[in-house]
Amino acid sequence: MRTKALQVMLLCTSLFLLATALPSCKGKIKDADISTAINEKIKTMTDMSGLTAAVKDGVVTLTGECKDEACKTVCETAVKAIAGVKSVVNNCTIAPPPAPVVVVPEANVDALTKAINDAVKDFPGVKTALNDGVLTLTGEVAKDKLQKLMMGLNALKAMGLKKIESAGLTKK
Repeated sequence: MRTKALQVMLLCTSLFLLATALPSCKGKIKDADISTAINEKIKTMTDMSGLTAAVKDGVVTLTGECKDEACKTVCETAVKAIAGVKSVVNNCTIAPPPAPVVVVPEANVDALTKAINDAVKDFPGVKTALNDGVLTLTGEVAKDKLQKLMMGLNALKAMGLKKIESAGLTKK
């Protein structure tokens, strides 16, 4: 009877050790596998299109730009749901809002055109073209007179001049 009890106890102990040892033999998910799963998620979710992820020991660091705070939260939640992810460091930034569109009334365009012509009248080699508030300068101007020209034109921004493109202007 004693040997039978000893055998049963030995069998129970063996089963207990085997039951506790087997789960620890199961392989943990590798960072490369997590990274692959995240990259697949990025390809399928349009909100995540501008993001990148770095994985180290199951901790995911997200970087990139999201359109708004809700998008940032959705991306973080989607990554947290991936098997093997322990935590997420969300370093994503929010895209700045688009610049307001300045509409120049037609009456201002005429006044702006006149003001531009007045500003360049002392620079006979300079030609101008105004399109949607963007002034394009071409031709030639003396180096020593360029600053005076640009100061005169920059003063017109209060009238609705958005931008001055002077790449076509050569300095002599």
